[in-house]
Amino acid sequence: MRDELLHFPVNYGERIEIYSGVARLSGKIWARLVRPDGDRPGTAFLIVHPTSNFLGHYALEPLAGHGVAAVGMTTRYIGNDTSLLFENCVLDIASAVRSLRERGYERIVLVGNSGGGGLAALYQSQAEHPTITATPAGDPPDLTAAELPPVDGLIMLMAHPGRAQVYTEWLDPAIVDEHDPFTRDAALDMFDERNGPPYSAAFLARYRQAQLERSERIRAWVLERLARLAADEEGPQDFPFVVHGTCADPRFLDLSIDPSDRRVGTLWGDARTVNVAPATLGRYTSARAWLSQWSIRDSQGHGPSHLPHVSVPVLVVYGTADNAAFPGHARALYDAVAHDDRELVTLRGANHYFIGQPDQVTACVSEMVRWAREHGFN
Repeated sequence: MRDELLHFPVNYGERIEIYSGVARLSGKIWARLVRPDGDRPGTAFLIVHPTSNFLGHYALEPLAGHGVAAVGMTTRYIGNDTSLLFENCVLDIASAVRSLRERGYERIVLVGNSGGGGLAALYQSQAEHPTITATPAGDPPDLTAAELPPVDGLIMLMAHPGRAQVYTEWLDPAIVDEHDPFTRDAALDMFDERNGPPYSAAFLARYRQAQLERSERIRAWVLERLARLAADEEGPQDFPFVVHGTCADPRFLDLSIDPSDRRVGTLWGDARTVNVAPATLGRYTSARAWLSQWSIRDSQGHGPSHLPHVSVPVLVVYGTADNAAFPGHARALYDAVAHDDRELVTLRGANHYFIGQPDQVTACVSEMVRWAREHGFN
């Protein structure tokens, strides 16, 4: 088995979005290629996520063991969603696809894992039918003017529809003061036992509406802040802030909502604790990144919005014990595909990261390779 560290060229631009000058000046993003010994396979699986470090992705060695090449890549925002722009992530994937084509890989299967599902769908839709000319804040890049080589197949692996949708579904509507997560509206508090679990349909309806309203309040503040920054041509171009309470989806505590085999809690443990913990989804962000990544109204990284515009085969794989990407998420991705060359695979009992489940990794990779070979991706 061969194991190589790859780098792909990217233009970080003039705006400082990451503080490491070494990283910016390198003009590179990184990936890890694992493939079988001997002749180079004709197909490469490219596994992507907006921020995760996929150099150690669990599927790399197993895929290579099946005789295919597997690449786990990072974007320029590795481990840093504070200033992330989905549109730049599209350019990073394009660089990886071009480089793999130059290496002789005739077919590329783009695997969007977890939050990479929406990104993979966005990439292919723009590669086939480019429409996006700017970020939601009106900044470059113009994807209609970019070279975005299309891939040959898409896999949505343990994926949710997109970061903005999940973020909104997890946003705590009980917070009434954006600077203090402990000042709360008891009537909208999912952690108040008087509300549940189980939660009534009426409570859930109020809760979901209040989540949207909080998202809109944050959006209004972001737009006002950006307008003030734009008025000062010599001042800063962006502004950082904290969003409290980003891990409060009632599905974490009430297993009857979007029912599955999952356990109570989140990917990171107890929901009440994680909801205010420093290291969780979208806690720190800039104004421009919030619009691109977390705004349910503005973000362009929503898988079901883009999958109707892709022509390549699509495989959706989900686990019934996943407590981040729920069965309804998988169905939404599958249903969004407008053609018939689509497949939905269910991994019974599989959790989001296959923690303690080596047999599930084996089953998942076997399904991916089986599907690929049925489509001639050898």
